[in-house]
Amino acid sequence: MKVIIIDYGAGNIQSIKFAFQRLGVEAVLTNHPETIQKADRVIFPGVGEASSAMNKLWESGVHDLIPVLHQPVLGICLGMQLMCNSSEEGNTTGLGIFDTAVVKFNSGVKVPQIGWNKIEHLRSPLFRGLNEDFIYLVHSFYAPKAAETIATCSYGLDYSAALHKDNFYGVQFHPEKSGEYGAKILENFINL
Repeated sequence: MKVIIIDYGAGNIQSIKFAFQRLGVEAVLTNHPETIQKADRVIFPGVGEASSAMNKLWESGVHDLIPVLHQPVLGICLGMQLMCNSSEEGNTTGLGIFDTAVVKFNSGVKVPQIGWNKIEHLRSPLFRGLNEDFIYLVHSFYAPKAAETIATCSYGLDYSAALHKDNFYGVQFHPEKSGEYGAKILENFINL
């Protein structure tokens, strides 16, 4: 199993690599298009601000590659948000994989949302063998519920905790920081 983590300078790489190592999988960090295309699974991480991260994605040259990949792709946190049509954060145009726009929490809740929250309404093989439980999040922006929503969280309102379209999956939370529950999600992703 060849797992690639896309390297574009905007990801929480080490904790993701360690999470896969604990599963017995060596994840390779690269921005080389041919290597990414040949991978069995692709991880699209992201930490930071949307417009800066999108600029780094363009600079790395993989912005056009991600939407045309055919193997399973998992966007994590900001990676998932960049897979959406757009983000209010920095007025950013996204990759347009998920047909929703990322918006800022404005319902009187403290931002960023930091900590554990319950994930609900699971409907995907990504959650095989799992019940509703708590996952770890750090974010100020969210994807509203949409046709592609496969799990939700509630923080002042219900929003998409995970999205799925074709071979593309996205999770707003950090599976690599969500203990055994997150490890099972990564294992399920590998086994899709």
